[in-house]
Amino acid sequence: MSKLFEELDYRPTPIGPVILRRRHILSLGEDVFEILLGEEHLMSSLFTASEIALARLGLDGLAGETVDVIVGGLGLGYTAGAVLEHDTVGSLIVVEMLDPVVDWHEENLVPLDPPLAADPRCRFVRGDFFALAASPEGFDPDAPGRRFHAILIDIDHAPDRLLDQRSGSFYSPEGLTRLAAHLHPGGIMGLWSDDRPDDTFTALLASVFGEARAELVTFRNPLQGERKFTQTVYLARKSATPA
Repeated sequence: MSKLFEELDYRPTPIGPVILRRRHILSLGEDVFEILLGEEHLMSSLFTASEIALARLGLDGLAGETVDVIVGGLGLGYTAGAVLEHDTVGSLIVVEMLDPVVDWHEENLVPLDPPLAADPRCRFVRGDFFALAASPEGFDPDAPGRRFHAILIDIDHAPDRLLDQRSGSFYSPEGLTRLAAHLHPGGIMGLWSDDRPDDTFTALLASVFGEARAELVTFRNPLQGERKFTQTVYLARKSATPA
């Protein structure tokens, strides 16, 4: 049996220490991997339904094309892994600001199987997603100004609950307009949120992109019996023709 608890890594970052740890849950008979920022839980391998839904919902509307995708925020890699399950995906860039998180994937310390690095379509860009979104050069350092078919974001807890203040201006008409410039016409932006839908934010997305909706993702917590939790995936499609 695995050790009941193990801290796999602890490293300082510009926004605080990040920790990768593994816990063995006796009641489930399985290991659970967690990422923390200081005392704050960022992600657990026990709850991945909405991260996977972000990828699947975001790419559903692009079926039949060969698509190029950005994932903002690496975490344990479940969104990126679900993106790579789509045969239509030609390339995936995962943007992550925290070097330790990328290192954990490159060193196979996380449980994702197959690992992201094993897929030649996937590469990591170490950088601030929000700064790259605001820049004309965009996300691909090898092809400045390159546009994508889908940009899927899982960084902040919600549009009004930020992991770090650097992202605050992103959730504004100006910030979202700058992001939309990196999408092909008809492209999709997907955004994960730990909260239930915010109608005001959905309306803001629609005003910038042309159309938007919020999808609920409900899942059960196996540690709390039948108790259910609901999170949100926001989806916005850029107009296929100029307004």
